[in-house]
Amino acid sequence: MESSTQNAAVSKKALWAGRIISALPILFLLMDGVMKLVRPVVVVETTVKLGYPAAVILPLGIVLLVCTILYAVPRTSVLGAILLTGYLGGAVASHVRVGDPLLTHVLFPVYLAVLIWGGLWLRDERVRSLIPLRP
Repeated sequence: MESSTQNAAVSKKALWAGRIISALPILFLLMDGVMKLVRPVVVVETTVKLGYPAAVILPLGIVLLVCTILYAVPRTSVLGAILLTGYLGGAVASHVRVGDPLLTHVLFPVYLAVLIWGGLWLRDERVRSLIPLRP
């Protein structure tokens, strides 16, 4: 349940837009985290291609799921967004290191981070006060 101070100055339209925008990366990252727990062949091959041993897939999946759940819970959403930003920064670095294409692979985690912070900005007045956008 969201506190009244969190959404006191946020309109219903902004709140729902923020929830919908936030749901997109939440659903994608939950799926990604579960796939790391299940470890299908494509996940193992991709992780190894990025230069990581297969043994790190499970811990990465657990970290990703914990960070995503923290982001999904309104009371801990800012902490979750901060932790996911760090996780996604590591993904950018991994793709840069192996020479993946810029727009589709390297910047995809940045696109997710924009959705994460954009959705949070729309639904949380505290974030709006920290990141004021001028008209």
